[in-house]
Amino acid sequence: NQIRHTFPPEERLKGVREISGLFTEGHSFLAYPVKVVWMLTEKGENVPVRAAFAVSKKIFRKAVQRNVLKRRMKEAYRLQKHQLIKEAGEKKMICMFVYIGKEELPYPVIEKSFTTALNKLGRTLKQANKE
Repeated sequence: NQIRHTFPPEERLKGVREISGLFTEGHSFLAYPVKVVWMLTEKGENVPVRAAFAVSKKIFRKAVQRNVLKRRMKEAYRLQKHQLIKEAGEKKMICMFVYIGKEELPYPVIEKSFTTALNKLGRTLKQANKE
C-alpha cells in the first residue's frame, strides 16, 4: 500500500462561506513564516483534511512572488500531509496556511515550518479522536 503524494481538487478548501467561517470560528497558531488557521468540521467531502494557501497581496505586490510562495507551501504540504491524514481517523478538518513572512524565504525554511505545523495539527487531531 504505497503513499501517493498528491493534492487533488477535492482536498482543496474553496468557498467563501467555509473560509470566512474558518477565520471567525477557527483556532490558529504560528509556525513562522506560516500562520495556520484550522477548525474541525462535520460537513465536507469524503476527505479527512482540506487545505487552502494564502499570501498577502499587501506585502508581496507582484503575483509572481505570491505564486512562488504558494507553490512552495503546497509542495511542503503535499509531501507531508500523509501524517496528518493518518491521525485524522473519523474526524474532518479544514485548515488554511497563511504566509506571514515579510521576505521570500527558501523552500527548506518553509518545509521545516510545515513539519512543525503538521505535527501540531496531528496532535490536535489525535486528541480530538480520543474524546
